[in-house]
Amino acid sequence: MAGDSPFIVDADWLEKRLGTPGLTIIDASWYLPAQKRDARAEYDDAHIPGARFLDQDAVSDPDSKLPHTLASPQYFAQYVGSMGVSADDTIVIYDGPGYFSAPRAWWMFRVMGVFQVYILNGGFDRWKAEGRPVTAEQTRIAPCVFYADFDASRVVSLDEMRRIVGSGESQIADARSPGRFAGIDPEPRPGIRSGHMPGARNVPIAALAENGELLPKDRLRKVIEEAGIDLTKPVVTSCGSGITAAAITLALETLGHTDNRLYDGSWTEWGGLSDTPVVTGKE
Repeated sequence: MAGDSPFIVDADWLEKRLGTPGLTIIDASWYLPAQKRDARAEYDDAHIPGARFLDQDAVSDPDSKLPHTLASPQYFAQYVGSMGVSADDTIVIYDGPGYFSAPRAWWMFRVMGVFQVYILNGGFDRWKAEGRPVTAEQTRIAPCVFYADFDASRVVSLDEMRRIVGSGESQIADARSPGRFAGIDPEPRPGIRSGHMPGARNVPIAALAENGELLPKDRLRKVIEEAGIDLTKPVVTSCGSGITAAAITLALETLGHTDNRLYDGSWTEWGGLSDTPVVTGKE
């Protein structure tokens, strides 16, 4: 394990275990267009030996008009089973920067009933910089049956989100950048209004990590509490399309906060409708 979080492993831990039966390594890198990085091309060029590539777009619900919608348990099981991932494996997930898209894959596996799932501290960018083993060799995959045990209670729907915004029964933590949250910067997707849900608090993903590592618990707690989140009360996490919301989820779980759920449609759904309340400004 690494640092303060029970959900993160360090590079030494992983390197010592490369090739161990029952250990599955997954590259879950995904990038915004502004980041100008091609996750699949980078994986093909170099990855941790034995790693499989999880396409965050392809593993999403194929019938949804929204990006990155959580797939049905059946679809998810079929997809990751074809990758040779078993629910009994110890799964280590990484992305390029270290704390960006990997938490989303971590969250998906947990929602599907897998709890031996971890994130690599510092990500692949640091792994490479430290001269650890990489390969361009295609990982040999033996498809298997993945048994999903889906916990629907961890996922918030649009109807529930409308109720939560109206009642204030749960706090809302939004992982988008301060500029997007305040409605100053435009949304990266066309046709989406700028701003945030009434009552939401801004917990930008960039504030949760440093050099690709989740902050230590004391600093993490400070960041979240200073954003206006009470860690003794329920929280719903949100972001642009459901990817970085999971980074707040992982941070909350690290602090022992388990009464949290993720709004999967996130701002792409909420800001794309004409009848949902939207406010601008920092509060």
